[in-house]
Amino acid sequence: MKKKFLSVLLAGAMLAGLAAGCAKAPADNPDPGNAGNEGGEPQKKYVLKFNHVLTDKDPYHQAYLDWAKAVEERTNGGLTIEVFHSAQLGVEEDIIEQIKAGANIGQNTDSARLGNYVPDIAVMNAPYFVDSIDEVKKLNELDTVQGWLDTLAKEHGIKVLSFEWVQGFRHMMTNKKITKPSDLNDQRIRTPGAPIWQESIRAVGATPIALPMSEMYSAIQNKTIEGVDNVFPNTYSTKLYEVLKYANETRHILLINFAVVSNEWFESLPKEYQDILVEECNKAGLAASEKIMGELTETAKKNLEAEGMIIVPESEIDMEAFKAAGEAAYEKLGLTEVRDQIYKELGKTK
Repeated sequence: MKKKFLSVLLAGAMLAGLAAGCAKAPADNPDPGNAGNEGGEPQKKYVLKFNHVLTDKDPYHQAYLDWAKAVEERTNGGLTIEVFHSAQLGVEEDIIEQIKAGANIGQNTDSARLGNYVPDIAVMNAPYFVDSIDEVKKLNELDTVQGWLDTLAKEHGIKVLSFEWVQGFRHMMTNKKITKPSDLNDQRIRTPGAPIWQESIRAVGATPIALPMSEMYSAIQNKTIEGVDNVFPNTYSTKLYEVLKYANETRHILLINFAVVSNEWFESLPKEYQDILVEECNKAGLAASEKIMGELTETAKKNLEAEGMIIVPESEIDMEAFKAAGEAAYEKLGLTEVRDQIYKELGKTK
C-alpha cells in the first residue's frame, strides 16, 4: 500500500513539473513581453518622435505619416511614430546630437550633414553624383556605403533607417536666366551650410550663402541673396515665384534624404520591430520619391509657369560645362577617389 502511495505521489509530481514547463515562454522568444498577446496589445510599447524641417503641406510629411501608420499597424501598436513638421522639435543639428546621446528621436537629414561624422558619405550630395532613383537604390547594396553606415552606427550612435528618400533634382532659382556656369558669377545663392553644399554651389559658379529655409523668401526680398538652389515642389510651396523669375534646370544635385534614429534606441527594440521600422521606411520613401520626381514635379512646374515663373529647360543649358565645373567640389573636399570607387562598384562611368 505504501509502495502504491509513493508511486501515485511521484506521478503527481511529474505531472506538476510538466505543466509548469509548458507554462514557460518558448525558448526561441527572447523577450515575450514585447510581442503581441495572441493578437492583443503588446505588453511593452515604444515611441519614436520623428522631426523634419519641411512644412505639413510637403509630400514628405504625408509620407512620414504613412510610414507611421504602417509601423503601428504591423506592430499592433507596440511601436508608434509621432511626426513633427517644420522643425517643431528643434533644428536639425541639435536633433542629431540628441540622437547620438540615445534619445528616442528621429530626423530627416542628408549626407552633407552626416559628412560631419563620416566625411566620405558627403559625396552622395555632390554635384552630378547619381542620376536616378534606381542608382540611389543600388548604392544601398555597395560595400563602401555599408561601411559608412556601420561607422555612423557603431562610432557615432547614428542609425540610418533608410536613404531611399529622393527629393528630386535641385535647380538654380534666380532672377537672371542661367545657361552656363559663368552666368552665376555674380549670384549669391542660398544653400545649407555643410561643406559639400557650399563647395558644390561655389564649383558651378555662384557664391554660396548659408541660410535656414525659413529665411529664403525675405533674404531675396532684401537682396541678401540673388537666388536659391531648390527642387520644383518646394519652390512652389514656399511661394518663391513671387520673388524669383527664372527656374533654371541645372539638375546640379539629386537630393538624397536620410531617415536617422539613435542606434542605442534602435538596438533596444525587439528584432521584429527593427525589421518593420526599416522595411516600412524604405517602402514609404520610395513611394514618395517616385511621386515627387514624377507627377508632383510636373505639376509644380506647371503651377510655377502659371504664376509667371519662366522655366529654362535643360535643353537650353550647357550641361557638360556644369558637370565639368562640378568636379572642383570633389577636388576641394578630397572626394574624387571616393566618387571613383563608388562608380567602380556601381559599374558607372563619369
